[in-house]
Amino acid sequence: MSNDAPSDLNHLIAERQAKLARLRERGNAFPNDFRRDAVAGDLQFAYGDRAPEWLEQHPTRVTVAGRMMAKRVMGKASFAKIIDRSGGIQLFLQGEALGAAYEEFKGFDVGDIVGAEGTLFKTRTGELTVKVEKLRLLVKSLRPLPDKWHGLADVEQRYRQRYVDLIVSEESRQVFRARTRIVQYLRQYLDALDFLEVETPMLQVIPGGAVAKPFVTHHNALGVDMYLRIAPELYLKRLVVGGFERVYELNRNFRNEGLSTRHNPEFTMLEVYQAYADYRDFMDLVEHVFQGVADMLLGTRAVPYQGETYDFGAAFRRVTIEDLIVHFNPGLERERLREVHYLREVCARLGITGLKPNDGAGKLQIEIFEKTAEHRLSQPTFVYAYPAEVSPLARRNDADPFITDRFEFFVGGRELANGFSELNDAEDQAQRFREQAARKSGGDEEAMFYDADYVRALEYGLPPAAGLGIGVDRMVMLFTDQPSIRDVLLFPHMKPE
Repeated sequence: MSNDAPSDLNHLIAERQAKLARLRERGNAFPNDFRRDAVAGDLQFAYGDRAPEWLEQHPTRVTVAGRMMAKRVMGKASFAKIIDRSGGIQLFLQGEALGAAYEEFKGFDVGDIVGAEGTLFKTRTGELTVKVEKLRLLVKSLRPLPDKWHGLADVEQRYRQRYVDLIVSEESRQVFRARTRIVQYLRQYLDALDFLEVETPMLQVIPGGAVAKPFVTHHNALGVDMYLRIAPELYLKRLVVGGFERVYELNRNFRNEGLSTRHNPEFTMLEVYQAYADYRDFMDLVEHVFQGVADMLLGTRAVPYQGETYDFGAAFRRVTIEDLIVHFNPGLERERLREVHYLREVCARLGITGLKPNDGAGKLQIEIFEKTAEHRLSQPTFVYAYPAEVSPLARRNDADPFITDRFEFFVGGRELANGFSELNDAEDQAQRFREQAARKSGGDEEAMFYDADYVRALEYGLPPAAGLGIGVDRMVMLFTDQPSIRDVLLFPHMKPE
């Protein structure tokens, strides 16, 4: 069946609606008293390897239910295939055994949800099958499913109608099962290290913890504008001040930015904070976590992604921002990498636009890095020593105050994690907030607000600490070999139909 012909589709829907009308005339067309005692996957696991003779000698009666995905009527006997949450199993139906129910089955449509009771056996081709003795139609499907071989060919339709995509595509179902396993692994890994999972506000009076444009809403009772959080960072660090020395949150963030294969305005982040640790400890943690997920999910540390293979078996590369800028821009004078005038000339040569008058050397370095180096970081790489100018919450390096003890983690040219030793000097933090506020008043919508309460928390004393954020959606993209973030979000944001 093709969805390309609206008139044909409307005709098929009308036929199914007529069938439903006849069901209504006979009584309850949507029963909810059928109970199964087995699912397809468990039956395949337990009996799939059994010989036909064994099944004959050990009659096994089962009650199953699921969506009918295929139907083959052959006179007095027929076959059907149903799927449930665990997989699929074949049904064998005979007019002699089912009587009137067999005639009703002939009018069932692919997509209907049915319940069946019978005995397991093997067909001549060796397929585990239920020989049906009782059959019920549980839900009449009014819309025909897409063509069996093509599924939802329109990618946008797949995202809009994820429920149909999941019905017809085992690959899609596997992607989201894998996502759940990855999230479970992250929690189990941190729980084993005595981290405490917490929840912090999604609605914030002051959005902080990242450089991003927030969504704005209004709280009627309080009479104040509020923001969907761009990050939970400042609240999590307040908890470290309060004595929760190891905390994490795995939840949603919201950033009012464009849609792309890498960006969705609502996305999942894992943020982790640990007292008495620094950024190098969290580089080690990221390395262990990604290797652990590869082992758990794929059984190998050679991770395939979109035609490339990334090596998670070796120690991950660690390199500074300035080293990469020099490496990917031959002829650049390393000793001038902190001269604003020189860097502006380099940006002009590279065609970098949108610079602001108050951009300093640190910001200009990042512009050059993102233009020339970031997309070339194919194998797992930690990039560290980020300029303080673009790291308003990170601790300055003791030996070089121009940079901070911060890293970002890249695979395949994409940033997957960001971590740093935390700035716990309240006076330094207040000054950086003032600098961010000045940028905001100068028109930078992504600059941070001044958060007086967070400064007050630091004045009580934040232990030496480090923090980490991992983009869960991008992590799932990598380990499930999916090209777009929309492929790993059950319901990605899209323009209204």
